[in-house]
Amino acid sequence: MPNHDTEIPDDLLQLSKQLEQWRNSHPPRTRLPESFWSAAAEMARRHGLHRTTKALRMDYMRLKKRLPGEEPAGVARASFLELVGPASMPPAECVVEWESARGRMRVAMKGVAPDWAGLLRAWRES
Repeated sequence: MPNHDTEIPDDLLQLSKQLEQWRNSHPPRTRLPESFWSAAAEMARRHGLHRTTKALRMDYMRLKKRLPGEEPAGVARASFLELVGPASMPPAECVVEWESARGRMRVAMKGVAPDWAGLLRAWRES
C-alpha cells in the first residue's frame, strides 16, 4: 500500500521534471528563471512549503520569501500557546526565549518555577 504522505502530487512531479531538464541544460549555480520561482510558489501554496522544496530541490528560505503574508497549505498560525506541566513538582530545568523588535530575552531556571506573567509584563514595559 503506498504512503500518500510521501507521494509527490502529479503537478509537482511534472514541475520537478521540467526543473531537472532545465538544470541539466545549464551550468551549475545558474540563476533560476522567474517562471520556475513563480510556479514553485504556486506549488507551495497548494502542497506546502516543505514538500515543495524537497521535491524540487529548492532553497526553503528563498521560496518562503516569495510567499508574502501567506501560510503554506496545511499550516495554521497559533495565536496563543499554553504550556502545562505537572503542578505537583517544579520543573527540573527550563529555558524560555522571547524575541521582539526591542531585542531578545532568555530566561534559564533550575528547580524554580518563575512568574512568567510578571517576566513578560516587565519585558513589554521595558
